[in-house]
Amino acid sequence: MSELTNISLARGAPSIDIVAVDELRAAADRAFERDPSGTFSYGTSAGYPRLLEWIAAKHGVEPDRTIATNGSMQADAFLFEALVEPGDLVVVEAPTYDRTLLGLRRLGAEILAIPLEADGIDVEELARALEAGARPKLAHIIPNFQNPAGCTLSGEKRERLLDLAREFGFTVFEDDPYVELRFEGPHHPTMLSLDGGEGVVYASSFSKTVSPGIRVGYLVGSADLIARIRAIATGTYISPSMVSQSIVAEFCHSGAIERSIATVKRALRERRDATCAALERHLPEARFVPPQGGYFLWVDLPEGSDVEQVEAAARERSVTFVKGTDFLLDGGDSSLRLAYSAVPPDQIEEGVARIADAYRELAGARAVAEPGRRA
Repeated sequence: MSELTNISLARGAPSIDIVAVDELRAAADRAFERDPSGTFSYGTSAGYPRLLEWIAAKHGVEPDRTIATNGSMQADAFLFEALVEPGDLVVVEAPTYDRTLLGLRRLGAEILAIPLEADGIDVEELARALEAGARPKLAHIIPNFQNPAGCTLSGEKRERLLDLAREFGFTVFEDDPYVELRFEGPHHPTMLSLDGGEGVVYASSFSKTVSPGIRVGYLVGSADLIARIRAIATGTYISPSMVSQSIVAEFCHSGAIERSIATVKRALRERRDATCAALERHLPEARFVPPQGGYFLWVDLPEGSDVEQVEAAARERSVTFVKGTDFLLDGGDSSLRLAYSAVPPDQIEEGVARIADAYRELAGARAVAEPGRRA
């Protein structure tokens, strides 16, 4: 038997075939020629000025309300350090990004997990918790093509969440790295734009639209809060990578980013469609909501399925995914996240088929061990 090709449906990143390598090389050449002093020297903790100008213009704010960091995870970490103290209550979606849970736990935060629905966080469940006395400092929300669930927060829920934030005095952290990757459905305004910025801190990233290796993310918030975060950044690294940020600035100002986004979106739609079709063929008992953009699809297997065992059996078949339990404080034993962004459609088909084979083998073994139970 020949050795199986490794297929990873675990990591959310674009594959190299859809990264604008040539345009990035050209952007680097222009950046190095345009501003060698600024590119190759220490900067300030705020980030590369020309990139801050582009970010500020995109969001309709002044540059002093922005900071560019070494990836959006570092932006998240700076924000949590600025706002969250041990014992503070933080609202998260259930499920949510696993690194968010890890970061908040490290800070000693208490976590209030509110379930997700097909159109985003259950804002009425949050309202009930607030009316019962919960007083969060912060609500972490991934509004577009949520990681890991793939769902998008509806316009109505965005307005309702902002109303709750104003009434109960908490900050909304709009963590939005996938916003540009919509390939169908209506666009929703950011909560930052709806609020004006005083009650919302916005984060995004160029990892998903330019390349993961560029490691550039950013925050937009009130001038006072951003000043505090810039001070934290100064004490952490003096300045982020000016080389990376100058390349991204040139890439954005030249218009190459729009072409890159169009390429990525075309590929993601094809890969999303391939994932849904493969699930329908090979795992018809699985439940999922097709995302309208982004990288991820959340799958619920029949109740009682042990995804930890399925994951181990899938690894034996050289295919990987992430267990649902990694994204939840409780539950998720029958769920998993598939990241289709880095895998061409033919490999997606094969990967899902192997996962289905692993699932059926375990379901059959369970049925034998428990006579009378349907597999």
